[in-house]
Amino acid sequence: MSERRGIVRPVSVAPMMERTDRHYRRFMRHITRHTLLYTEMVTTGAILHGDREYLLGFDPAEHPLALQLGGDDPEELAACARIAEEIGYDEVNLNVGCPSDRVQKGNFGACLMAQPELVAACLTAMREAVSIPVTVKHRIGIDDLDRYEDMLRFVDVVGEASDRFSVHARKAWLQGLSPKENRTVPPLRYDEVYRLKRERSGHVIELNGGVRTIAEIATHLQQIDAVMVGRAAYDDPYLFATVDREFFGDDHAIPSRAEVARAMVPYVDHWTGTGLKLARVVRHMFHLFAGLPGTKVWKRHLTQNGFQQGKGGEVVLQALDAVESVQQRRSA
Repeated sequence: MSERRGIVRPVSVAPMMERTDRHYRRFMRHITRHTLLYTEMVTTGAILHGDREYLLGFDPAEHPLALQLGGDDPEELAACARIAEEIGYDEVNLNVGCPSDRVQKGNFGACLMAQPELVAACLTAMREAVSIPVTVKHRIGIDDLDRYEDMLRFVDVVGEASDRFSVHARKAWLQGLSPKENRTVPPLRYDEVYRLKRERSGHVIELNGGVRTIAEIATHLQQIDAVMVGRAAYDDPYLFATVDREFFGDDHAIPSRAEVARAMVPYVDHWTGTGLKLARVVRHMFHLFAGLPGTKVWKRHLTQNGFQQGKGGEVVLQALDAVESVQQRRSA
């Protein structure tokens, strides 16, 4: 067995289109220091021919950070992996899980599960091009290729080319369901991911799909190596406030939600000072007070001011004042 690269990080936030951009990741770093974060999926063509700073730029505070790539050409993927390593990414990941029509037309994403030999060739080329970990995120199956044995064959063919298998524990229907429906309609099949780890114990196996609480993360980690959290990490980001302590052994002081909000103010001011609309940053902060009194006034204030010219970090502080006023009234 070839030597695995990098360390196994027990918790990660899944790559999510229109969610896990650099502003979301910077926000999350005020909540968790150690959780592995991902970019949105970026296609090889965009990297090779587009604005790399816009597509790939990040703040050093975002480490540890993985770049997720979309593509099916080994040479292009290897070139993009080299670029990722040169820029300073900690890992590069191949998307074999997205079922969207656009992605399928490019012959990448979930449809590649039907071509494990091609996936192996892609990952091998990437792995030979860089020294950072090269990993794959895939589904438990697609369409009628959805038996446990089908997934096992995929993993066996890819084999040593991947340093980690991140398995979304739902199959994907390539026709008939939207990407959103593919995240919720097919049933979760955690037992098959557990079985994969038992039967291929030499591989690093990460589970993804439907995980929404710290308790669920802990339960899954009794069976597999790592857990990837998707929508819950966006809908309730403060869920991650105790992750460093619970799963990484770091007992640093847990920041309050208010401290997280205040910590973002200089970052907001920096980016709005470059001309970026306030909304581009603060939209990722909407759910900071999810489930608490004041969350509606928080979101309303950020929304109403997010597109006003010249607005910056003061809007965050004003919204925080509004939240604290609501909470004080509730506790009086």
